[in-house]
Amino acid sequence: MGTAPLSFRIHSDPPGRLDKALSRDVPEAASLSRTRLARLIAEGQVALNGRVVSDPKAKVAEGDVVDITVPEVEDSHIGPENIPLDVIHEDADLIVINKPAGMVVHPAPGTPTGTLVNALLHHCGDSLSGVGGMKRPGIVHRIDKDTSGLLVVAKSDRAHHGLAAQFEAHSVERNYRAVVYGVPDASDPRLRGIRGVSFEPGNIMRITTQLARHKTDRQKQAVVFDGGRHAVTRARIVESFGSPAVVALVDCWLETGRTHQIRVHMAHAGHGLVGDAVYGGKRKLSVQALSSGGHTAAREFKRQALHALVLGFEHPVSGANMRFEAPIPPDMAALIAALRD
Repeated sequence: MGTAPLSFRIHSDPPGRLDKALSRDVPEAASLSRTRLARLIAEGQVALNGRVVSDPKAKVAEGDVVDITVPEVEDSHIGPENIPLDVIHEDADLIVINKPAGMVVHPAPGTPTGTLVNALLHHCGDSLSGVGGMKRPGIVHRIDKDTSGLLVVAKSDRAHHGLAAQFEAHSVERNYRAVVYGVPDASDPRLRGIRGVSFEPGNIMRITTQLARHKTDRQKQAVVFDGGRHAVTRARIVESFGSPAVVALVDCWLETGRTHQIRVHMAHAGHGLVGDAVYGGKRKLSVQALSSGGHTAAREFKRQALHALVLGFEHPVSGANMRFEAPIPPDMAALIAALRD
């Protein structure tokens, strides 16, 4: 396998240790994240003034010559597939996709092909500069198979590192639209009695719990208050349907981003998502409250009525503020129209 040599000098007033100096001074065009640089140091691929250095804490000085042997990016074991993608934005470092419902994000034992990653490997081709030494897209967050909407994916190592840091810091704007059973209103005394549920000004419901794997069904998540991972969801009514109102369109936004978070949290509050066979439960809606068309549309909706509407973040390379919105897909739009009738 060939290698790509990279040589540069340490700039003035360097940090006191090698790994931090490399993170600051490595040429941007190399697209090497701090994580990737740390791995290259550990693998003996970094030389300082002609001598291989494998200690990340090694001392450096202004003018020191650094030579990094960067192994060529390896091809992924995942096969590219010519699957159409709805590309909202693409540049040298990242791509934003409006994922359709029914598409899995990453290959797994049950779904080895037909995933977003397979499609991205074909679409991006040679524009993937490599993530962690592998020619593959960098998945920094996911949405469920049957949830539609926006995803950002890294095409370079530096973008992967920068995006991952933003998701870890919970600084990414992530807004969803969901159709739920009932109406999550502050005037409902039932909601005041549910642990973890509170209301903020503007009739915003805040759900704060821990989430962990379900004790008996390992494919599910469950609300817990001891252990698990901290999770915060906010939800606000956009529109309610029925007379009296029995279904609502809500705006949900994530402070954290845990697996199935919105679905689990809304179900915990007693407002499971329409169509969610795992968490929503089969609800009997009053025939008198809705039109026959609305009643049928809600009963027969084939997936959780959840769409990742808005995605906002800081571009991990340019620093520009990025914000995207994907329209509600036809199936959810038809559901909302039927409920509104």
